[in-house]
Amino acid sequence: MLVAGVDEVGRGCLAGPVMAAAVILKEPIKGLCDSKKLSPKKREILSEVIKKNSFYAFGIATSDEIDEINILQASLLAMKRAIIQLPVKPYKILVDGLHKPDINYDMEAIIKGDSFIDEISAASIIAKVERDKYMIKIDAKYPGYGLKVHKGYGTKLHFQKIKDLGASDIHRMTFKGVMS
Repeated sequence: MLVAGVDEVGRGCLAGPVMAAAVILKEPIKGLCDSKKLSPKKREILSEVIKKNSFYAFGIATSDEIDEINILQASLLAMKRAIIQLPVKPYKILVDGLHKPDINYDMEAIIKGDSFIDEISAASIIAKVERDKYMIKIDAKYPGYGLKVHKGYGTKLHFQKIKDLGASDIHRMTFKGVMS
């Protein structure tokens, strides 16, 4: 029975999309845990191992979608998009957190699942690596904001850049610190 783990990253960011990943592991992988507990280098190494040893897919919700439907609904939408993109259909889906996307699968929401469910940990890791790469890439399109440094999170630097430059079209206009 194939089990997929699903997690998202970027909920707390001020800019960029929220990104989700869905992962079905083909075999056990050592070292999996919540992506926030790993160094960037370790995440990148594990991300490559996960991609080689699993079925996986990504889903995003844009900053415009986040502003339109709110961050929780956008996170669930990104998760749904990741699940739909999986190359094989899982028997069951385990989702990190309290909420589940609206999709017709046997599904369970698990609080802090990224800390102890390997499939969710794997999804957490590849989603974080993929979103960080995206934010580094778009830094060139939005010079001056420091996106490659803070990846869109609400750092002191990012708040100062928004104050100095104003918000860009990838900023979440409904988020405190951006809307003012």
